[in-house]
Amino acid sequence: MEFERVWHKSYPKGTPNEVAIEKLTMPQVLDRAVAEFPQNPALIYMGKTISYLELNSLVNRFANALIDLGVTHGDKVGMLLPNMPQAIIANLATYRIGGVTAMNNPLYTERELEYQLNDSDATVLVTLDLLFPRIIKIQKNTRIKTIITCHINDFLPFPTKQLFPFVKKKMFRKDTPYESTYSFMDLIKKYPDTPVEDKASWEDTAALIYTGGTTGVSKGAELTHANLSSVVQQFSAWFPELSFGDHVRLLGVYPVFHSAGYSVSQNLPIWNAWSVVLVPRPDPVVITGMLKKFKPTFLPGVPTIFVGLLNHKPFREMDLSFVKGYFGGAAPLAEDTLNQLRELHGAVINDVYGATENTAFATCTPWKGKVKIGTVGVPLPNTDIKIVDLETGTTELDSGKEGEICVRGPQVMKGYYKKPQETAAALKDGWFYLGDIGFMDEDGYLTIVDRKKDIIIAGGFNVYPQEIDEVLMGHPKILEACAIGASDPYRGETVKAYVVLMPGETLSEEDVIAYCRKNLASYKAPRRIVFIDELPKSAVGKILRREIKRVDEEQST
Repeated sequence: MEFERVWHKSYPKGTPNEVAIEKLTMPQVLDRAVAEFPQNPALIYMGKTISYLELNSLVNRFANALIDLGVTHGDKVGMLLPNMPQAIIANLATYRIGGVTAMNNPLYTERELEYQLNDSDATVLVTLDLLFPRIIKIQKNTRIKTIITCHINDFLPFPTKQLFPFVKKKMFRKDTPYESTYSFMDLIKKYPDTPVEDKASWEDTAALIYTGGTTGVSKGAELTHANLSSVVQQFSAWFPELSFGDHVRLLGVYPVFHSAGYSVSQNLPIWNAWSVVLVPRPDPVVITGMLKKFKPTFLPGVPTIFVGLLNHKPFREMDLSFVKGYFGGAAPLAEDTLNQLRELHGAVINDVYGATENTAFATCTPWKGKVKIGTVGVPLPNTDIKIVDLETGTTELDSGKEGEICVRGPQVMKGYYKKPQETAAALKDGWFYLGDIGFMDEDGYLTIVDRKKDIIIAGGFNVYPQEIDEVLMGHPKILEACAIGASDPYRGETVKAYVVLMPGETLSEEDVIAYCRKNLASYKAPRRIVFIDELPKSAVGKILRREIKRVDEEQST
């Protein structure tokens, strides 16, 4: 029986059911943008604009430098950078010479970095100079032979302190006595922008982007050039009225070292010859300032970003009529947050859903189509979604029934780097099993219920912590919340919630429990409440439920 794609009927007029994928690697895509729109702004960084012509020149210079440093086809080049021009230049240069970029989170501890650098087999590391002392401590325990340092104001010839007070002084100077350590800008100045032969092959691995590692060590998702190029072509088809070369500005809130930022902050603008306004530190004050100054067309963010913005008075008072599209991702937005954004700014949030393993994007709210609150939209063109039973993973379930979400499409990874067993468990017959529980309605809209591994089984009942989070965050005095399952001698597990209050507000544990009992079935209501100043979050601002559970278990023993 032919696979039924019920979601196609929910596509707005003009959105294609399928996209004819062009086999263009990202270096070739950059060449195309340069040929047709050389003066279009590619990167906007704290007021500095880099055109596509200039970006291509910088990419070629850095590619020539990497070649001279001995980087060849298949070599891994580690990246340890926030959203800044050097990150995008280094990624594209590495692709162009046939290398593989290995992305790392600048917030990681030395232990996490040491593991990840070793796992990726990286021999070169491009890093923020502020992190240089940390790298020197662990270098001897890794395969890193060459370090290239970048400063946050390398591309800013004017004083930045007044505009961007978080800019720090350089930690690495030319006279630093370390062998095989270079300044990014010195290499750019030293090497010519002579065109470099594109050695990126469509089916080759282009990037290793690591999963969060919240259930153990992180895994490197091998994303091919086909994955990187296909997913932005699929997502671009979502906006049929926008064309190649249009003057579109996208706020680069998602970090490039994360799969969402890799696709949205870097590759999506290049595919369309649009501009990205890079946000090196995504806090509400910085984002609000950039909104005022650069007036982007698209504003993406995760729930915690939007919650932070809504609690920042200047954002609430802004005229945001220039924003044509808001995008949420990484976790569902609470209904209260959605309502506030709609009331203040008329915002319709286009919820995006996916995972690192499928290059960040599988579904999205139909662009200018029907919005169903609580869903993450419908599958993108060329993307299939099915729901399978939780026990065997082999029986496809009918609409409305909860099960594990599976995705297939040209954006699905090649596999986990050097982890064949984990790859075999996640990829089955072309389908990637996400580990999320959800259901699809008759129109093809997908609802995420929770993580398969996060289910709380209390007294024999399945309790989904995400539902409890939603209720808690609907309380006017609660800023953020995260429910977990805690060991209980009677129920096996019981529901425990960690709560962050709004600034200046007070609540008792009894108040919160009573509120939950009014809005939830008794078996779902938390039995214990812990007030906390801040919840642990991932690089993109996603609340780390399993990290909270780990800490809770440690404190309970």
